[in-house]
Amino acid sequence: MPRRTFLASSCQALATLGALPFLPVSSVVHAAETAEAPAREASYYVQLPGGNVQCSVCPMNCILKPGQVCFCRNRKNVDGRMRALAYANPSLIEVDSIEKGPLAHFLPATKTLSIGLSGCTLRCLYCQNWQVSQASPLTTDNIVLLPGDVASLAEAQECKSVAFTYTEPVTFQEYVVDVARAVRPRGLKVTCMTAAHINEEPLKEWFGLVDAFTVSLKGFTEEFYQRVCGQSLEPVLKALSLIAASGSWLEIVNLVVPGYNDQEEDIRKMSRWISANLGPDVPLHFARFVPMYRLKNLPSTPMSTLEKAVAIAREEGLRHVYLSNVGAHDDSNTRCHGCDKVLVRRLGLKVLENRVIDGRCPDCLVTLPGVWSI
Repeated sequence: MPRRTFLASSCQALATLGALPFLPVSSVVHAAETAEAPAREASYYVQLPGGNVQCSVCPMNCILKPGQVCFCRNRKNVDGRMRALAYANPSLIEVDSIEKGPLAHFLPATKTLSIGLSGCTLRCLYCQNWQVSQASPLTTDNIVLLPGDVASLAEAQECKSVAFTYTEPVTFQEYVVDVARAVRPRGLKVTCMTAAHINEEPLKEWFGLVDAFTVSLKGFTEEFYQRVCGQSLEPVLKALSLIAASGSWLEIVNLVVPGYNDQEEDIRKMSRWISANLGPDVPLHFARFVPMYRLKNLPSTPMSTLEKAVAIAREEGLRHVYLSNVGAHDDSNTRCHGCDKVLVRRLGLKVLENRVIDGRCPDCLVTLPGVWSI
């Protein structure tokens, strides 16, 4: 039996995968009749002479001979057609607080069903989930989770949304689309945590299906992206501009890595670009780096560096700047940009108080940007 096979008849099977030991197995899937995830032809590719294909979901635009697999490990040329290897076979599922996104202005204090499939378009040296993001779905432990079963699973856990996170949703773009089409008629929201290294056409297909994006803007120099992420910055900036203009909610997170992207001038340029091109109301989260994967030799980001980054971003006109992955801190709270009163008070990922009423500050009645109710 393949390692990726999931049998719904056993709660222990979930526990051994380290995913959802607390979820009712009866809610998960029709896995009793399904040995492995269904085959799915990939979207966004062109057929070339000689049985070759060219992927067009991300800016790498990989050209594959029969039998070859894309850089992301998730799209394969099978007899002259591109097959999505990562489809309905997540390797990570958890019930999280929406704040983990991070999302500070989107349905605070609600739960989300977080889903991640193996593979990634980037090669970040500090990846927190490298065991699955830097692996093929053919080699990881997965479960079968069909798009039509996601809503029931989320509802059983009293989740208000489904989040595609932990790994890179671009690599399983088809699954995101099919799940979104299945869950949104049930009243569930859909969010994506993505590095946004994606071509314009597949990104636009997400608009109207994905309610909120958290984009991981890794740094703000081409040198950093090439050195640390193995990709280019420019497509990410283009994607950010498209998302900001789409009507979907957008928040940005920047992981501050000591010695790599913590230069004050680069943080200032990034903050200035966000304010000028995306708008001053787009929340920006500065996240604390902890030694991970291939950067275990580095120290964690000093609090002084993070607090300076927040100050710089505010100087450049951003109204909602946060710290994440730092525990208790005043800069984890949401303040009114009109009167500076605390509206959402947090302790780490936990919301202690939410004073936003109908999207407004109860003190000065200023409208707070975001999505505050279903």
